[in-house]
Amino acid sequence: MEIGSMRELLEACESEKKTIGEIMLTLETEKSGRDQETIIAMMEERLIKMKEAVDSGIKDNSSAPSGISGGDAVKMYDYMNQGKALSGSYISNAMSFSLATSENNARMGVIVATPTAGAAGILPGVLFSLHKNDGTPYKDLVMGLFTASMLGYVIANRSFISGAAGGCQAEVGSATAMAAGTIVELKGGTPQQAVTATAIAMKSLLGLVCDPVAGLVEVPCIKRNVIGTSIAFSAADMSLAGIESRIPCDEVIEAMYRVGKDMPRTLRETALGGLATTETGKQVKERLFCRKS
Repeated sequence: MEIGSMRELLEACESEKKTIGEIMLTLETEKSGRDQETIIAMMEERLIKMKEAVDSGIKDNSSAPSGISGGDAVKMYDYMNQGKALSGSYISNAMSFSLATSENNARMGVIVATPTAGAAGILPGVLFSLHKNDGTPYKDLVMGLFTASMLGYVIANRSFISGAAGGCQAEVGSATAMAAGTIVELKGGTPQQAVTATAIAMKSLLGLVCDPVAGLVEVPCIKRNVIGTSIAFSAADMSLAGIESRIPCDEVIEAMYRVGKDMPRTLRETALGGLATTETGKQVKERLFCRKS
C-alpha cells in the first residue's frame, strides 16, 4: 500500500473499509515490518509523553532559559477553572494544554514533535481536551495519533511541514490541519469529513509567516499553537455539520506549497522579518545574544 494524496487515502479507506487511523497503522506495519501490537505500544508511549508534558506545564510557573516565555499555561488553566473562559470548555482546555506543551518545549522538556517541535502543542491540546470533556479513552486517543500521522504523512510528502521551508503555515498550519481531521475521526465523522476539516483548517492559516523573535521557538510560536487549537475545533465543527471545502484538500496542500515557495527568505524562520524585526523583537535579541566586547 502506498498513499500519495488525500484522494488516494479516501479511496483506500473506501476499498479497505477502514478509518484513516487504521490505514496508517496498516501502512506502518507494511513499511516497518513490525506487528501491529508493537506499533500501537510505541504510539502509546508517545501519548504518555504528551500527557506528561501537559501535566508538567499546567503546574509550572517557571520561565524558559530565554526569560521570554513561561507561566502562561498556569494563568490560562486558572482562568478557565474560575469559569471565566469565553470559548467553552473544549477550546479553553485545549488552549491550556497547548500552552503547557509548548512552554515545556521552551524549557527544554520532553515533547512529541507533531509534526515539529514548534507546533507540538496543538495535537496534545485537542486530544487531551477531548479526553477531559468527553472521556475519550486513551486507546482512542492512540488511534487519533495514527489519524494525525496519516494526514501529516500526506502533507509532508506533498508540501512542507517546517517553517524554514514553507513558513509557519507549514508548521502550525499543518499541525492544525492534522488536529482538525483527528477531531472529526474521534467524534465519529467519515474519512471524507476528516479530510474536509483538514482542508478547512489549512486554508485558514495559508500564508502564515515564520518570524521567531531572536530565532527562538517561543514568540510568537507558542501563542500560535494556542490559536491553532481553536481553529482545529472550528474546522472540525464545520465539517461535521456537513459544510464542505470548495477547494479539495490536495489542492489546498498544493497551494500551501506554492505560497511557501514564493515566501521571502526573511519570513521563513530566519528571524529577519515580521515580528522578529519589531523594535521589541530586536531588543530581545540584543539582550539575549549581543555582548559588549
